[in-house]
Amino acid sequence: QVQLVESGGGLVQAGGSLRLSCAASGRTFSWYSIGWFRQAPGKEREFVAAVGWSGGSTYYADSMKGRFTISRDNAKNTVYLQMNSLKPEDTAVYYCAVKPYYSSTYNYQRDYAYWGQGTQVTVSS
Repeated sequence: QVQLVESGGGLVQAGGSLRLSCAASGRTFSWYSIGWFRQAPGKEREFVAAVGWSGGSTYYADSMKGRFTISRDNAKNTVYLQMNSLKPEDTAVYYCAVKPYYSSTYNYQRDYAYWGQGTQVTVSS
C-alpha cells in the first residue's frame, strides 16, 4: 500500500510563493506517476500537475503553466510543488495522489488510487 503526507501549506499574500511537499511511502514499482490536485470550497476537485516517477516527465493544467513547477526526489520518495505568483483563486486544499498504472493522460482523478489528507493553501488579496 501507499501512504502520502502533504505539508508546506499556509497563508500567503497574493504574489507570494509556497513550496508544497508530498512525502510518500510504499513500493515504488506501484507508482507510475504522482499528481497534485486541489479543491476549493463549493468547487470540484481539479488537476494541477503530475510527474512521471521513473522518467520525470511533467504535465500541467493550462492555468498553472508558468507559475507552478512539479518535481520529484526519488531517493527521498518526495514530490514537490513550487507555487509562484499566487493568486486568491489558488486558495484550496491541495492533495497529492499516486497513479499506479499507465494511461495516455494524467489529469483524471479517477486514475489515482492513493490520496493524502491534503494541505490548506490560503492566498490573501
